[in-house]
Amino acid sequence: MDGLSKTEIEIIASFEFEKKFFFTSADIDEFARNKTHRYNIIKNLIKKRRIEKLNRSKYYLIPIKAKSGRWAEDSFIIADEVMDGEDYFIGGWAAANYWRLTDQIPMKTEVYTTKRQGTKKFISTTLIFRRTTRKKLKESVTKIIKGHKFNILNKEATKKWLLKRN
Repeated sequence: MDGLSKTEIEIIASFEFEKKFFFTSADIDEFARNKTHRYNIIKNLIKKRRIEKLNRSKYYLIPIKAKSGRWAEDSFIIADEVMDGEDYFIGGWAAANYWRLTDQIPMKTEVYTTKRQGTKKFISTTLIFRRTTRKKLKESVTKIIKGHKFNILNKEATKKWLLKRN
């Protein structure tokens, strides 16, 4: 692999073999000599587009088979990983499509949370963060997609949201 150091190839190969595409900076410790080396490895892998930063401590590994560095992952899984699995739910058109209340396939995924707001692109997915209350978070349910849990607005609340749109 052109442009990758021996250590970087070892990290990518190890994580891919273990199917560990979402990882933390602590997972790189076994390959690094010290914190500075770990920081430099992460910085270089981001620059070389082999990993993508999801939040302060979590990263996503772009698989080796993605030769050009372009890769797609399910937006619901990305949202869950970005939010560390807590204090959020997926709503809006993405939830309506999930519950088959609409045939419209959304280009962006709305994530309702108490922590963030704004729009951010991760890998090939655009997430729109919207503020919500803790009370509203209780209207979500946990589902599984590709063996990964995520939180989504329940079907009844999604129907109400959809009716307000019309």
